[in-house]
Amino acid sequence: MRYVSFIYGVTAHAAFLGVFAYMAGFVGNILVPRSIDHGLAGPITEAVAIDLFLIAVFGLQHSIMARPGFKAVWVRIVPPEIERSTYVWISNVLVAVLIWQWRPIEAVVWDVTWPAGRAALMALFAAGWLLVPLASLMINHFDLFGTRQVWLHLRGEPYRPLSFTSPLLYRVVRHPLYVGWMIAFWATPTMTVGHLLFAGAMTAYILIAVLFEERDLGHVYGETYAAYRRRVPAFIPRLRGAAGAQAAPARVPASRVGGSREAVASTVSGGIR
Repeated sequence: MRYVSFIYGVTAHAAFLGVFAYMAGFVGNILVPRSIDHGLAGPITEAVAIDLFLIAVFGLQHSIMARPGFKAVWVRIVPPEIERSTYVWISNVLVAVLIWQWRPIEAVVWDVTWPAGRAALMALFAAGWLLVPLASLMINHFDLFGTRQVWLHLRGEPYRPLSFTSPLLYRVVRHPLYVGWMIAFWATPTMTVGHLLFAGAMTAYILIAVLFEERDLGHVYGETYAAYRRRVPAFIPRLRGAAGAQAAPARVPASRVGGSREAVASTVSGGIR
């Protein structure tokens, strides 16, 4: 069963990388047959209803499965070593369904025709998509996607929770991974109504998710996490007082955290998806 769990976890991670690459093409209308502006056609009211439903299902799955109460019950059904990989598999399926069933709304909100402006926005788009994996590598990418868990299980070693620090970008903003997602969703030279709906709804989901994640971390770490929040802004770096944000607090064992993996991993030690 250890080998089965390992294959299950590695393929979940590999599938995510494929879905992530396809999603970049989907949002950017690049090299994929069905994208945010090209695909199934239909009445606008029907398109809006279906698109919002798809995003809502994705958001609910991400939020509910990340909550401590759900996880406490879930690990009684799913072995702990593949709990994160199962989360990744379900997320992969829901993103694939969203792409498959997405209804474009092609009315144009803005269209930048100046070549340098279009190039700058596409460069920003690429930077956003690169920031997402880069931010995860600054914490522990393989723990975040469950590969570390199945690797330790394969070797017969117990899971060793990570201690959290505030490395690199996490000393500047609390959620650089989410910043990457928002840049990736909004940076486009041609914004259609459908793309605007997608970017707006996903941004709303992120902002709501952050409230729940930080509430969980505040309950666990109290004043320590509150102090981190005072030092480091959530999304936009401060021009002044940056030096104070560079001081990394003491490490705190990961086993004390009951919130989502991204929320926990992406926030400072001592105070996470």
